[in-house]
Amino acid sequence: MTTITMDPLSAWDALDGANLPGGYRVEITDGKIIMTPLSESRWKVVLEAAPQIKQQLAGRGDILSDVMIDFPSSRYGYAPDLAIIAPGSEHNSHGRYEWHSLELVLEVVSKSTRDNDFAKKFRMYAQCAIPAYVIVDPSDGTCTIHRHPTRTGAYKDVEEVLFGQDLVVPLEGREITIRTDGFPRLHDRRRADPARDRPAAREPRKHTVRSSHL
Repeated sequence: MTTITMDPLSAWDALDGANLPGGYRVEITDGKIIMTPLSESRWKVVLEAAPQIKQQLAGRGDILSDVMIDFPSSRYGYAPDLAIIAPGSEHNSHGRYEWHSLELVLEVVSKSTRDNDFAKKFRMYAQCAIPAYVIVDPSDGTCTIHRHPTRTGAYKDVEEVLFGQDLVVPLEGREITIRTDGFPRLHDRRRADPARDRPAAREPRKHTVRSSHL
């Protein structure tokens, strides 16, 4: 991951027309331009999940990948791995969607993005009242669904789903189901225990977050 510190007021201008290297995702965090190498596992998750989501939306909303979303502060600009846009949403004067158009964000975590996905993005997505935030972690074969955001930068409800189980995410007035059996596993620690390598025999684990402390 490469970080470039910029004046936050000029961060968007710096990206416009910039000669950026290929194979990187570019985002803005804390007024810094973050360039993260695109991984094979991330692409495979997107390739598996996106068609399933698109089919189930059936025209009620849209799905985006790696498209910059405007947030309330110019110090932040994220391009989620996958994002579901609410029906009827419109672009702003800059030709981009804004945070309040998001029904769901899905990020595929990697070693270089772990802090951003589990901490900084977590707080920003919750503070912006994005209804659902899903973190997919190929390193341990889990999907973590965060729901019911609070203004303090946390989500009240958290559910963990193992790869191989269905990932069910409620949206406004409907829900989508994503099959995860095709998601790639990287150095999956769970596979060291054969008894835990049978997701159909396990129930999804749920718990409630009581504090915004990460």
